[in-house]
Amino acid sequence: MGRVRRNPFRGLVDHISEMNRLQERWMAGPETGREDQRRTHITAWVPTTDIFAKDEDLVIRIEVAGVDREDVDVTVSNGMLTVSGERRSELDDEEVSYYVRERFYGVFRRSITLPEGIDGSKIDAGFNNGMLEITVQGGAVAAQPRYVQITDESD
Repeated sequence: MGRVRRNPFRGLVDHISEMNRLQERWMAGPETGREDQRRTHITAWVPTTDIFAKDEDLVIRIEVAGVDREDVDVTVSNGMLTVSGERRSELDDEEVSYYVRERFYGVFRRSITLPEGIDGSKIDAGFNNGMLEITVQGGAVAAQPRYVQITDESD
């Protein structure tokens, strides 16, 4: 029987926030294309991400197709890994008329809370064909939580 691995991101990835963002975007309807429309947390581009364990390492793959490596920054501060950057359009919006525009352009930012005890110097990042891969050495075997015994004080 194989060893059961604990998910180091249990409780760390905020699914409720992401679902709320998607629901708000759906309720807002399609983009109007107006010049004065501001990009908000509802319409912001958030690159798709896979997070998985590979042996003892934590691997984070972020799809940033159409973004130059020079336009991506990866930072670590206080247990928070942040990937930010910008996808620039190669077309002048004033010279073309779109029939369909599904790709997002502009700045993006993705923050991921890392498990406790991660050494920031043991994080590597590589960029290949529009895929950013970040490896957190030892990140999949982060410290287990300490459970506190609850006593019954009703007696």
